[in-house]
Amino acid sequence: MPADLNEYFKKNGVGGGGFDDKNGEKKDEKKRSGGGGFGGGGFELGGKLGKTLIVLVALVVLAVVARPFVVINSGEVGIKSTLGKFDPNPLQPGFHLFVPFFQEVRVVDTKVRIINYTSTEGRSERNYQGSGIEVKETISVLDSRGLPVSIDITVQYRLNPMNAPQTIATWGFSWESKIVDPVVRNVVRNVIGKYTAEELPEKRNDIAAGMESGIRADIDAQPNKPVELTSVQLREIILPAKVKEQIEQVQVARQEAERARYEVEKAKQEALKKAALAQGTADAVKIEAQGKADAVKIEADAQAYANKQVANSLTANLLELKQIQTQKEFNEALKVNNDAKIFLTPGGAVPNIWLDTKDAKKASSVAK
Repeated sequence: MPADLNEYFKKNGVGGGGFDDKNGEKKDEKKRSGGGGFGGGGFELGGKLGKTLIVLVALVVLAVVARPFVVINSGEVGIKSTLGKFDPNPLQPGFHLFVPFFQEVRVVDTKVRIINYTSTEGRSERNYQGSGIEVKETISVLDSRGLPVSIDITVQYRLNPMNAPQTIATWGFSWESKIVDPVVRNVVRNVIGKYTAEELPEKRNDIAAGMESGIRADIDAQPNKPVELTSVQLREIILPAKVKEQIEQVQVARQEAERARYEVEKAKQEALKKAALAQGTADAVKIEAQGKADAVKIEADAQAYANKQVANSLTANLLELKQIQTQKEFNEALKVNNDAKIFLTPGGAVPNIWLDTKDAKKASSVAK
């Protein structure tokens, strides 16, 4: 071995005590094994440990830098792409591994999101970043006559988790502004355009129902059903100042008309009440008079019935008996007054009448 190489080994303590200076033989085993540096088998073991440590450190660095795993939370799905091509099956919540530099996983939110379309007066200057709430300008549309109207609504929706990869592949990660916002504005414009500004407050419920059904139909008609609509809430209809003033005047006139109709109805009810009272009084008097007339008639009928019964009871024998009784009384009177006279009545209804002729005054009045 060349001297310079031997000097190198001796200087760096390789091979225990190195080679013998004279004959180049190795020194004894004991000296080699106890020598400084790696020496013999120590050198081989130290090399394996170093390689292992290097590999472990490299793996740790790779895991920290490349992060070949992802944790997906509830309300989220993962979209994995391999060399730029999306996997059609979304990754569900949980722990997932992927190959760094060849694969990528993008996590998208599938929780309910909100867009508030609001006027400048009620608009907050900040958006709720990360909260799923986005604030946009109020929707300005025209009514059936071309008058400007502003509509404040709230739309709640969510990304369809089952079709999320296809949605992102088609629309990109800004899918909301490409799907939801244009549909909402178009439907609101079409619905409001069917009414005049004056009709909008009165038709509020119909308008709200038309907006929700229209937005739902248009979103559901999108290919692969990318969005699930939760609700559409009509919050406010902002009319032009002149239209609002006209509506207020109409409402005041209607209130006055309602008040006048109420007064007329009230007077009519009072008149009907008085007429009913008068009719009731008249009916009471009539009923009372009818009652009295019925009582008189009943009494007369009873008297007539009684007379009829008396007449039916006057038989020939009874009349003869009455005549005998009268004759007896006349005979008794003759005993006291011989001038008494008796008159027979036609038909014998009254057997006879006798008078005392001594009473000239009484006799003359009878003769008359």
